[in-house]
Amino acid sequence: MNWSWPFFFDYLTNGLMLRGAWTTIWLSVISMILGLGLGIVAAMMKMYGNTVIRYIAEFYIWLFRGTPILIQLVIIYTGLPQLGIRLNVIESAILGLALNEGAYLAEIIRAGIMSVDKGQEDASRAVGMTWRERMYLVILPQATRTIIPPLGNQFNGMLKTTSLASVISMEELMRNAQMLAQIEFRVLEAYSVAAIWYLILVSIWSVIQVRIEAHYEKPFGPAAAVSPEAKKELEKAIDKAGQA
Repeated sequence: MNWSWPFFFDYLTNGLMLRGAWTTIWLSVISMILGLGLGIVAAMMKMYGNTVIRYIAEFYIWLFRGTPILIQLVIIYTGLPQLGIRLNVIESAILGLALNEGAYLAEIIRAGIMSVDKGQEDASRAVGMTWRERMYLVILPQATRTIIPPLGNQFNGMLKTTSLASVISMEELMRNAQMLAQIEFRVLEAYSVAAIWYLILVSIWSVIQVRIEAHYEKPFGPAAAVSPEAKKELEKAIDKAGQA
């Protein structure tokens, strides 16, 4: 099969390919948001729940991390209808991607929370904060710095993982590339264009991720607004107190 530049350039801006790229974007965003919610719930259940709740969370994480997402998508799309639960292609794709992502994010969130110094929780408990206040005002803001980088990497992977939804006929980027390849039998050109579009999406997200990480690396809270002169005076006061 000879390479055809005209077909290659035509596929780059083909409406079917552009619609597939857009579908990949919104499918990734929705699945990631739902997966993040599931991950937070599963992490909290595993860390702070009673024995039964903890085992439920551990089973969920074990199941969806231990089986291929391709199998999960097929079972959700073809197996659930046999139980009376009928989902269309879009609903099946979102559910499968979100459940799988939530299992991985649960461990990332748990690790981020555990990275916060134990003294922070003890101090907030000592001043009378409730569990919710400790979590939202003290622990999670500090854990966010640890969670953001792997969370960004997970979304990077999600942009490419959506291609597996093509097996259940979800018309995202990969599926539309397959359809273009079947029309003119230009498989290499169609898949090369799909690869370029994935590279574009991942590169755009990489730039966004760098900005987000840079934002969360900045100091937060009252210390962020302290001037250099005030910091020097504070250090002098601490030294004098230590000498006394």
